[in-house]
Amino acid sequence: MVNTLGWNDLRPLQHAAITPVRSGVDALLIAPTAGGKTEAATFPLLSRMVDEKWRGLSVIYVAPLKALLNNLLPRLEQYCAWVGRRVALWHGDIGESARRSILSEPPDVLLTTPESLEAMLVSRRVDHRLLFADVRAVVADEIHSFAAGDRGWHLVAVLERLQRLADNRIQRVGLSATLGNPDDLLRWYQGSNLANGVPCKVVSAGDAPAEPEIGLDYVGSVENAAVVIAALHRGQKRLVFCESRAQAEELAFALRSAGVTTFISHSSLSLDERRQSERAFAEARDCVIVATSTLELGIDIGDLDRMIQLDSPRSVGSFLQRLGRTGRRPGTVRNALFLATDSESLLRAAGLLHLWGTGFVEPIVPPPSPRHIAAQQLLALALQEGRFARNDWASWWADSPVMTSAPEILDYLVDSEFLAVDGDWLFVGPRAEREFGRRHFIELLSTFIADLEIKVISGRREVGSVAPLSLTGPVLDGRKPLLLAGRAWLVDSVDWDRHVAIVREDTAKGKVRWSSDPMPESFEMVRARRDVLLGAQPPAAMSRRAEIRLAEVRALRASQVDGECQVLVKREKSSVLWAFGGLKAHATLLAGLPVEVSEGATADNEMIVFGAGLGAGLFDGLDLVRARPDVSHEAVDGLKFSAALPDGLAKATLAERFVDRDGAENVAGMAIRCEVSK
Repeated sequence: MVNTLGWNDLRPLQHAAITPVRSGVDALLIAPTAGGKTEAATFPLLSRMVDEKWRGLSVIYVAPLKALLNNLLPRLEQYCAWVGRRVALWHGDIGESARRSILSEPPDVLLTTPESLEAMLVSRRVDHRLLFADVRAVVADEIHSFAAGDRGWHLVAVLERLQRLADNRIQRVGLSATLGNPDDLLRWYQGSNLANGVPCKVVSAGDAPAEPEIGLDYVGSVENAAVVIAALHRGQKRLVFCESRAQAEELAFALRSAGVTTFISHSSLSLDERRQSERAFAEARDCVIVATSTLELGIDIGDLDRMIQLDSPRSVGSFLQRLGRTGRRPGTVRNALFLATDSESLLRAAGLLHLWGTGFVEPIVPPPSPRHIAAQQLLALALQEGRFARNDWASWWADSPVMTSAPEILDYLVDSEFLAVDGDWLFVGPRAEREFGRRHFIELLSTFIADLEIKVISGRREVGSVAPLSLTGPVLDGRKPLLLAGRAWLVDSVDWDRHVAIVREDTAKGKVRWSSDPMPESFEMVRARRDVLLGAQPPAAMSRRAEIRLAEVRALRASQVDGECQVLVKREKSSVLWAFGGLKAHATLLAGLPVEVSEGATADNEMIVFGAGLGAGLFDGLDLVRARPDVSHEAVDGLKFSAALPDGLAKATLAERFVDRDGAENVAGMAIRCEVSK
């Protein structure tokens, strides 16, 4: 470490992690981005590997992004080589020859995703019992990213199946940025290790970093944001986060038009396009990279001078991840500049910064009722083993909470012919073949549904992909270009059957769209906006423009907030309650109200619109104990593996995930002041 890396000491987290990781306890290692979490986990594990003479595939390192794994590979190759060990990479972009090499001579450390790990378990070309018999530890990078969605339930379920195959207890090590409930998250990640009494420890970074420099400006449009970014911090490396792919494309095009060296990265760009951008940005100096949340996680893009946020992320945790991209070099501090493109985003940014200033960080709570993941796991086990005994399935998951509803689901899978029966044995049935059997059951190995996108090809180069709704009449007939990779493209032809568009580059500004649903915000985030409207000041250096516009927003919306109560505005044909509870809390309230009150009512994150004639007693008769928001058939179709659940159970799963009883109780417990709209 001293001679090769030039280190003269370990970082605080790396010191603190040595004893717990080397002793074999389950651990959650917490530090800001670039806090040395990877080394804090791998250095002690490599020491154990040597001291305890581990052989075969001993350590599995999982991460949520292939790009993050690609980025980690050179570092881990170096570390493993120091002790005469090998590391290999396995994910969807790895070719067959590399996979055959891994299977013929397994590495000591394997970098992979949970989906690829399960693909190895179910593949007939992999002897999973032989490959995974020697596994001693699993490291889950960015564990908070997993736990916040269904990929987390999928990960912990796959780890239980892996434990069943391993000859030794598997130590679980998680890596995370700052979060609000580390002990809860570690216990969730432990799974059967917790039930078996395996000790665990949360290890944090130690000394808090210096106070960051935070700025908040109002610019009014993406075009104006480009002007500000082009003028500020010339000669420095700047990373700009955007809240949508379309916004990132628009900003990148405007910056390039202003003569700024600009790169772009988001999920709809081709792998080659993203790699070129990230590599060029890492090596350049006076430049900007525009990105969505794809660069929020720990991908190394070199030393960064400035983080600029267009509008606002939707959580304090996300902001902290992005803030941690800066201040890595000695003598520099973390910094962030918010550029709001409209009044709503200015208020949201001010609310987020106010909430951050109170010390709040969101707890990471895995989504409840993962019944569809239980269905997927039962089908995956049938693929993995060829068949399994109906009375023995539970032993594969060791009472994992992901399988709580599995007995009822198993009956449905059998009755619906997803699983076929032969005596006491169950195996993949004809309906599972029809629903998920395409391309060797690849659809069964991913826990999310990807929207249909059209691949964009220029010559022999794949640029990326766009949603079909981007290909409007003016785009198809050549009157308007398409915007992708920060450049404009004229569409020459579209092959709808193959989902391919052939394009050539143009100079005029284009447009691009991707489908998106309204995003529910947390109760705390929405209430923080209410606090700002009532006068709370965000802990940031505000520009004169931002101060003036925020004052205008407060004056414009003064009738919607009251420091002592909620405001109900009565109109001629409706009543609007400015509840500021978030969409989930509002939907829960509507589900718990009598039908004559809630029928026809609608809600968003800040308000609930009722029928006319309601007053301060509108919550009379509220029943939140059994309240469950209605779920449409369209929403059920968007739940992966919903076909493998009874319709009622699929709807219940989604409804239970949209409940916020705490927020609803908070709203219902506040007094209401009635006003008549003028």
